Amino acid sequence: MKKLLLFLLVAVLTLFVAACGEEEEKGTKSDEGKKSSTKVTVYSPHQGEIINPIIKEFQDRTDIEVELVTGGTGELLNRVQAESGNALGDVFWGGGAESLAAFTENFEPYKVANDEEIADIYKSKDGSWTGFSALPMVIMYNKDMVSENDVPKTWEDLLDPKWKGKIAFADPAKSGSSYTQLVTMLSANKDDGEEGWDFVRKFVGNLDGKILGGSSMVFKGVADGEFPIGVTLEEAAYRYISGGANVDVSYPEEGTSAVPDGMALIKGAKNKENAQKFLDFLASKDVQEIIVKEFNRRSILDGVAAPEGLIPSADIPLVDYDFNWASENQEDVMKQFQDLVIGK
Repeated sequence: MKKLLLFLLVAVLTLFVAACGEEEEKGTKSDEGKKSSTKVTVYSPHQGEIINPIIKEFQDRTDIEVELVTGGTGELLNRVQAESGNALGDVFWGGGAESLAAFTENFEPYKVANDEEIADIYKSKDGSWTGFSALPMVIMYNKDMVSENDVPKTWEDLLDPKWKGKIAFADPAKSGSSYTQLVTMLSANKDDGEEGWDFVRKFVGNLDGKILGGSSMVFKGVADGEFPIGVTLEEAAYRYISGGANVDVSYPEEGTSAVPDGMALIKGAKNKENAQKFLDFLASKDVQEIIVKEFNRRSILDGVAAPEGLIPSADIPLVDYDFNWASENQEDVMKQFQDLVIGK
């Protein structure tokens, strides 16, 4: 009888210990499932000299690992669209804001922590994107190759036969900034009788088939002497100027644009909380002051002055750039441009 009772007691204790172990294992797995993510995946068409120091600072401050995927704006936006339903990226950082706006359905609205300090022209009304910096478009020229009297001062000057095949311009299908430049030229020449397309037709003819594969090829090409002139971002040109390169810029007298490059939270982000922290960081005063001081970019924050050496924003002649039109008509604009390139 005693042996039977002892056997039953051992059996009960064994079952109890096993049950406790199982519950502990379940609890451990459950706790693991609740662990905070320690990474964020960022898609960006920005150049490494901009990306790397900012990402390093973010990682140092937060201990969140940034997994970076780079490429052209169009390439990365198409990737985001292809991955909809199973997002592999968390943040999209860079590219003309109107290019991001054309993919609004792939982004989740999010207002950064200091949203109230950002001017309305540098953010979307629905929160689907926020600007990162204001980017005037300029004509960049190599002073070793272009005399002072020959500096293009207007968009119209780019049509001069002496520049045929000598203008650096990126493919708008691959570069968000180049698409902005295309729409800017359309806007500046909208009274040409064809809503700017007569000008663009002549401009494409003067490119003489030389359309570059990325925006970085424009400012590098001008700085390296491969092209005497090019259409590019103000901040890209001024990085070379501040570095001692013998280049300079002009602001077309008909008017240019200062559309921001954008940043957005990718819909379905698997590291959403970290993505929001990263976006807050990019819009913070600390980072905005860094981009002014180190990269000659104009800040989106009202309280941060323009970079030293740049003309005041108020002195830049601007076109009436219709942001919504640029976003909503991107597909049609690109088709018309490609038709001109292939000679249709």
